[in-house]
Amino acid sequence: MAELTRMETDDVAMGPPTGLRGVAADFASDQRAFKNVSWGKAMMWIFLLSDTFIFGCFLLAYMTARMSTPVPWPNPSEVFALNIGGREIPLILIAIMTFILISSSGTMAMAVNFGYRRERGKTAALMLLTAALGATFVGMQAFEWTKLITEGVRPWENPWGAAQFGSSFFMITGFHGTHVTIGVIFLLITARKVWRGDFDTGRRGFFTSRKGNYEIVEIMGLYWHFVDLVWVFIFAFFYLW
Repeated sequence: MAELTRMETDDVAMGPPTGLRGVAADFASDQRAFKNVSWGKAMMWIFLLSDTFIFGCFLLAYMTARMSTPVPWPNPSEVFALNIGGREIPLILIAIMTFILISSSGTMAMAVNFGYRRERGKTAALMLLTAALGATFVGMQAFEWTKLITEGVRPWENPWGAAQFGSSFFMITGFHGTHVTIGVIFLLITARKVWRGDFDTGRRGFFTSRKGNYEIVEIMGLYWHFVDLVWVFIFAFFYLW
C-alpha cells in the first residue's frame, strides 16, 4: 500500500503527459465526443475529409500548372464574360451561380432546423427548394460548358492561351458539378421520405433512421455545406485569380 501511495504521489508530481502523449490522453479522456456520434454522421465526416484531400490536390495541381506554364494564362474576365445587350459583362454568370449556391446553403440550414423540430412539411419544402437551387446551378454550369466548348475550349487546347486551362477547368468544375448533382438526387429522395412521414412512423427503407429521428437531414446538410464551401475556393482560385 505504501508503494502504491508513493507511485500515485509521483504521478501527481509529474503532472499531465506532454507532447504526443498529451494529445493522445486528451482524446482518450473525452469519451463524450465519440460515444454520442452515430455511424451515419461519423461516416459522412470521414467521407468529407477524404473529399477535401481530393479537391485540395486538384486545386494544387491547377495552381502548379498555372504558375509553371510559359504560355500566358487566359484572363477569366474575358473567358467567362457574357454578351448582354451588346456589352461584354465579365463573370456575370459565375456571380449568379455563386449567389444561387450560397443561398441554397441557407435554405438547407433552415431545413435542418425544422427537422430538429420535426416539422416535416417545412423541412421537406426547404429541402426541395435547396434541390431546385442546386439543379439551377448545375443547369447554368452546363450552359457555361456548352458556351466554352462552342468557342473552342478543349481539355488539350483553348484559343486564349495555355492548353492546361481547358483540362483544369473541365476537371475541377466537372468534379464539383458531379457532387452537386449527386446532392440534388439525394435531397429529392430524402425530401420525399420526410414528406411521407417515414421518419415519424419508422417506415423501413433506405436512408430511414430511427423513428422520430431526422438525423439524415442533418447528414445531408453536412454534405451540402461542404459542396458550397468547396465552390467558394474554386470561385476564388479559378475565376478571380
